Amino acid sequence: MCLRPPPRCRPLPPRRARRPSSALPSAVTPPVETTVNGRAADNCAMCADGREPRDSHMRRYEATIHYSLLEEGPVQTLSSPPKVVEYMRGAFDELPLSEQFWVILLDRRNHPMGRHRISVGTATSTLAHPREVFRAAVLGSAACVVLVHNHPSGMPEPSAADIALTRQMREAGKVLDIQVLDHVVIGSDIDDPMGRGWYSFREAGPL
Repeated sequence: MCLRPPPRCRPLPPRRARRPSSALPSAVTPPVETTVNGRAADNCAMCADGREPRDSHMRRYEATIHYSLLEEGPVQTLSSPPKVVEYMRGAFDELPLSEQFWVILLDRRNHPMGRHRISVGTATSTLAHPREVFRAAVLGSAACVVLVHNHPSGMPEPSAADIALTRQMREAGKVLDIQVLDHVVIGSDIDDPMGRGWYSFREAGPL
């Protein structure tokens, strides 16, 4: 009886190390990292998945209105331009050579609740927007307002810009249900041809 020698086994070829999935070749163009203002997209305010950026933060403010008592006196109603001028006495003394825009807050009986300076401009102009004017009125719970600004030149005659601004304020007040009772321009009685030193839009007709 003859015994056959066992067959020789061929050694298996060495197994190749598998590449990580990130190293596999792909026919798709690799994605390009998106940056906004030099930051990665996942840290930007506009994240693709809707998440908040990691380095974002917010500031929380509280809107308030502050009253400072200037003087005490009898209760009065601002029913005429001379009373408005008297109520604004001393308001322009700090910056007499610059135009200043003020708003007077009134209650339902036209009693003044306070006055608030909106802006300070140059010798010939100042800026005002309904947003700033009526912000004070809303915070102060005013029923109506009187707009006031000065002309350092002394001539209270309104400019074309003053007329356009008054109309804009009047329309904004209608939307908010806060009436603009008057817009008074204060100058000097010496430079005013009429000798009064003020101009009232309500008295002249536009309001």
